[in-house]
Amino acid sequence: MMSTQAPGAVSARPTVADIPPSCVHEVFRAVTEYEAAHGVPALGLHVGEPAFRPPAAVADAVLAAVRDGRTGYTTAEGLLELRSALVDKLRTRNGHDTDTDLVFVTPGSTQGLMTLMHAVAAPDAEILLPSVHWPIHLQQSLLTGLRPVFYPLDDRMRPDVDALARIGGDRPRTLLLNSPNNPTGAVCGERHLLALLDLAHSRGWTVISDEAYEDFAYDEEHISLARLERNVSPHQRRVFSAFSFSKGYGMTGWRLGYVTAPNERHAAAVRTVQEASIMCPPEPVQLAGIAALGRPECLAANKAMVRHTRDTALRPLLDTGLLARLPEGGWYALLDCRTTGLDADTFAARLLAEHGVALAAGPGFALRPLVDAAGQVRTVDEEPQARGLLRLAFCGETETVREGVSRVARFAATL
Repeated sequence: MMSTQAPGAVSARPTVADIPPSCVHEVFRAVTEYEAAHGVPALGLHVGEPAFRPPAAVADAVLAAVRDGRTGYTTAEGLLELRSALVDKLRTRNGHDTDTDLVFVTPGSTQGLMTLMHAVAAPDAEILLPSVHWPIHLQQSLLTGLRPVFYPLDDRMRPDVDALARIGGDRPRTLLLNSPNNPTGAVCGERHLLALLDLAHSRGWTVISDEAYEDFAYDEEHISLARLERNVSPHQRRVFSAFSFSKGYGMTGWRLGYVTAPNERHAAAVRTVQEASIMCPPEPVQLAGIAALGRPECLAANKAMVRHTRDTALRPLLDTGLLARLPEGGWYALLDCRTTGLDADTFAARLLAEHGVALAAGPGFALRPLVDAAGQVRTVDEEPQARGLLRLAFCGETETVREGVSRVARFAATL
């Protein structure tokens, strides 16, 4: 939804209390209440906590860091030895043309995304978000003063390039892309990404590419967007990228990620934000990251495990009509319960109360805040089509996911 503020006006950030909470965290609280009331754990398919754990070398590296006293400050950019290892990974695996001055270690890719949004934020600037989005992307946009404008998705839940091209307005803009996507599971191929990148260049948009799930593209190769700018002069490049150790290496609670800037000018802005917001990433966790990068074989094994769960445990949902197709990537399947006669919030609440299975209701992934001329959030609506959507995480133990899916199917059959 476009705001009514006139171009050139100076916008303020919304009052934090008016920014909508994340629906995922709301489910966390509901699960806690269910387990306290029933004395048994719920089947938690609402959050992406993987069945696998980090390689043993990761824990060994942290223990060695503590023992050897490597627990002090580092630069705001992160340890040079880790950034050097990341540059090697980005060049060889992702196809980036980058160097250590453009790579920043972050306390998780979530904080890294926040850093990037601060780095591109400007008075009156907008951010283009997918109509169905990770709620944290929306929260971060509002917290940094970026005005959200939502773009439609095509029939495979990918960004609709033609619809994006028709969005009017002359404010500075940043396009946020997320492939493989959370929560839709959509993956953008090279041709699709090239069309999006060409549009961004023609319109003068910067781009933030959230690639946290890069290791979990099942039906086609993951293409890192910045790879497609290799032949563009560095000063004309516009793609920022965000990556995570949480997914491929199973390091969810370690809070380690990294971001890249397209050139030195943009890197200077990222560096300032890092200096002002985190001081530096924790040194022992950075050393754990170096150890993780030395175990690339675990990435293929972890991908195979989640893909096996997708291919086996999710198939009953295709027969129920709740799932239109298997997700192409990521850790999540997006269900549609509208044929049951229930909206997503009611379906999810009853499923937890009656069957002990937790899903995240989809309306929280499609919120539409109305931001007034002063930059304040006045109302928060939702995409009407999202009222029947539910996000199901399938990265856990296969048998747990299979049992949860069975209960979902049985519940749907009673409606």
